[in-house]
Amino acid sequence: MANRSLPRLLQTPAVVLLLLWMLVPLSMTLYFSFIRYVLNSLSRPEWTKPSLSNWRGLGNYEYVLFKAKDFWFAIENSLFIVGSILVLTVTLGLALAMLVNRSFPGRGIVRVLLISPFFVMPAVNAVLWINMILDPVLGLNGIAVAGLNGIIDGLRDFPVLGSFFSLWPEFEPISFRATQSSAYAVIIMVTWQWTPFAVLIFMTSLQSEDESQKEAAILDGANAWSRFRNLTLPHLGRPIAIVVMIQSIFHLSLYAEIEIVSRGNGNKNLPYLIGEFSTNNIGAASATGILAVILANIVAIFLLRMVGKSLMD
Repeated sequence: MANRSLPRLLQTPAVVLLLLWMLVPLSMTLYFSFIRYVLNSLSRPEWTKPSLSNWRGLGNYEYVLFKAKDFWFAIENSLFIVGSILVLTVTLGLALAMLVNRSFPGRGIVRVLLISPFFVMPAVNAVLWINMILDPVLGLNGIAVAGLNGIIDGLRDFPVLGSFFSLWPEFEPISFRATQSSAYAVIIMVTWQWTPFAVLIFMTSLQSEDESQKEAAILDGANAWSRFRNLTLPHLGRPIAIVVMIQSIFHLSLYAEIEIVSRGNGNKNLPYLIGEFSTNNIGAASATGILAVILANIVAIFLLRMVGKSLMD
């Protein structure tokens, strides 16, 4: 008994500190979500203090759910961005891991280059992509479209093909800061940054794959697709589930990319909406935060069950 008590006693300060670190902010957020707490209210100065006399009950939740115009759009956009990133990172991660897993000259350097984007800060990543690559004037996006238009203009002078290319319109570069396309810019830059994480996990798992089964499948006449579908993909079931779970947790809290790309202009998720509310209406921001926690827990429960099922198979 004494041998068990000493480790628990030594762990107690860390456990208590961790509980306080989690419960105090959550409790304060929950309390603020039930009161009127507005930082700048000239007509009602008593609302500028987090007092229990400003009790509002479920009023903040009612406002967020039924009156705030961007709440449901933020949920839809959050799920769209996260889902798109997961599909792209898992697909690209599998393809790159399969390619890099083979022996070829310079494989070590290629692996280092593949993993390096994961260590770029999110804000730096967003600034580089939106200004140097996706910008329709100075970025590679505009340069590539201008080059394509130049090639088409040159082909119009050919005697036979000229009449065909003369019917082609002049291409315009895509403005990824626009309302309709800013979400795609976020998906592209986050996919580029997080695909190396998936590659690293899948590549590590591929090194433990049973080569004797693959050799037996080759002797039985199985083609490359059959070997991948029946041997490699089931072997990667657990890593795929873990990658999906970890990335979902991180991508539900995206903020810097959305702020830098569009400043929320037609492209908001729940963390960005909370930031907008928190500039003045702390009660609405807190209610949105609690709803975001509920949504994140629903997603986490679903993903944990998926990971648990994969681990038990």
